[in-house]
Amino acid sequence: MPTLDFETLWLPVEQAYSLSLKNLGTSAIRGFRLCFSGPCQFDATAVAEGGTVGRTLSTFTELLPPEGFVLEPGATWTITIKGLGFALQHWTDGARGAYLAFDDGSTLTLTTSPTKRMGGNAAPKRGVEPFPVPANAPAPVSIIPWPNHVAVSGRNAVPPGLTLLADGAEATAAAAALTRLVEALFAVEGIVRPAEEGGMPVHLHRREGFAAEAYEVTFSPGSVTIAASTEAGLFYGLVTLGQVWRGARHFPQTYGFPAEGRIADAPAMGWRGLHLDVARQFYGEAEIKRLLAILAWNKLNRFHWHLSDDEAWRVEIDAYPALTEVGAWRGHGLAIPPLLGTGPERSGGYYTKAAIREIVAYGREIGIEIVPEIDVPGHCHALQQAIPDLRDPQEKGSYFSVQGFPDNCLNPAREKTYAVMETILRELIELFPFRTIHIGADEVPIGAWSGSPEALAKLRAIGGDAMAEAHAKRLNVITNTHGADAIEGSGAAALQALFLERVQKFLAAAGCITGGWQEAAHGNVIDKETTYLCGWRDVSVSAALAGEGYSMVVCPGQAYYLDMAHSPDWDEPGASWAGASTPEATYAFDPIAGWSAAQKEKLRGVQACIWSEPMLDRAVFDRLVFPRLSAIAETGWTQPEHKSWDRFRASAGLMPALYS
Repeated sequence: MPTLDFETLWLPVEQAYSLSLKNLGTSAIRGFRLCFSGPCQFDATAVAEGGTVGRTLSTFTELLPPEGFVLEPGATWTITIKGLGFALQHWTDGARGAYLAFDDGSTLTLTTSPTKRMGGNAAPKRGVEPFPVPANAPAPVSIIPWPNHVAVSGRNAVPPGLTLLADGAEATAAAAALTRLVEALFAVEGIVRPAEEGGMPVHLHRREGFAAEAYEVTFSPGSVTIAASTEAGLFYGLVTLGQVWRGARHFPQTYGFPAEGRIADAPAMGWRGLHLDVARQFYGEAEIKRLLAILAWNKLNRFHWHLSDDEAWRVEIDAYPALTEVGAWRGHGLAIPPLLGTGPERSGGYYTKAAIREIVAYGREIGIEIVPEIDVPGHCHALQQAIPDLRDPQEKGSYFSVQGFPDNCLNPAREKTYAVMETILRELIELFPFRTIHIGADEVPIGAWSGSPEALAKLRAIGGDAMAEAHAKRLNVITNTHGADAIEGSGAAALQALFLERVQKFLAAAGCITGGWQEAAHGNVIDKETTYLCGWRDVSVSAALAGEGYSMVVCPGQAYYLDMAHSPDWDEPGASWAGASTPEATYAFDPIAGWSAAQKEKLRGVQACIWSEPMLDRAVFDRLVFPRLSAIAETGWTQPEHKSWDRFRASAGLMPALYS
């Protein structure tokens, strides 16, 4: 077996990427291609010195040495590529997985290390940013998100645990949910324990007069009482008490367990969510459940589950088994090649219906409703690999998505498209009782379907010859109205509107709310009463859409996209296209700055978004997500006048992470 050393180097001055392969063995190596993947991708005009660029697909690249090349023992082959799709900004942008593909069909996986940058490198940062608990905290108790009203005094000895005494069905369910939650997050701590083991009595009472998620915690020297009108309120009261207990237990010099006093609380926003992309990187059932537990500990109540994209399809659909047989897997020689750091071996996965039902039930038990997303009509490369007859057979290759996938949009002119979509959606509706289905609608290229005779005929029927002719030339014919995307006003936008209107009507007839990214507003055809939009570009665009009557969940990329790096530094992991945001900047960000009172009436809430391109390394996941997730949770729950970075920072180190 050959022994090889593989290194990569970013050359910022030349804007070039250099890859070196050294033969450490005793035998010559010939007849090979170097294949690698990572977040970086190359333009079609990329040129190579020392070899040639072969097949590319999005983040997958194949490099060929010169014809007849032999890598002798001790020799190094270096190939330098110029013309990347974007300049590398962070160590995670480079090759994360690589292998050699030989002429005989065999492969050899290469060990990859973080890409270095010419001009000096600090050690790549991984894992949660440390937030040590100070000796003197600016608050008497540790709670995130911070409540509306905290008036406590004195210190009880920290009890060994809490004995939950439930009064009624809602209280019993809340107690069971808290017990399961702390077992998932803090199994060895014994937060919930019986009275005979020293547990402090915690009386749970349902009482009228509270808002849906509001609660009240009352401390007395020998017990605690929690009151609320709903199971959710009682559960959140218990989460608050659990956080108070953990702060006092682990850091008694800083935090106390109150002897008396009262905490009264209710959330500022009804929708407090997290989006997770499981298409770029797959997360197993256990990972999803632990993540849901962390959301509940942060009092987040929505999980937006991004189940499909160009890179993979992740949900079992009985009617179309090929979706998971083909679309859930990547690897050398498969329909979808290795992408974003995966290697030549078959890798990936999907969620069975049984697993989804269990995850949905668990989420509901701890106060989280799950919203599935099937991203259409764009971002459908994996779906098209599984069901190829969704394409117009006469379509000539005409466009690439921003991520480098060719002709990746479902064709709105084909009846087969709607038959497949409605079948898939029926199965999804049966799995997700919240009856809110997100259909994506983002990043459809302006040239989408411009090479499809079927699409151009449909466009001619709905928009006339001028629009069809303009679209064939990829021209916009209407002025962009609110800066949402260059597609607006194009023939692609008109065709997408046709598609979205039909799909949204189908969902509404099934009693469902339709979610979409902000581009779903193109054409202004969807029913605003049964739809909400996720505003991801910036606050002003979300405000404009709210002003047009759309119900908005605000998740701007520059602050709430948790795949963005903490800073522009090379040693930080993450992406940069929307900028960088430190935990403090994320905490301070105002998602509705400048909104009018009328626009605020259309605000559903806020949502953090995890896009998984840089997160093959799970320690990178933790660094990017925590504590910024808690910072966004506090914005969704805590009234602005009660926020304090110093107080938040002092408690952030007590919040759980996914892997650390």
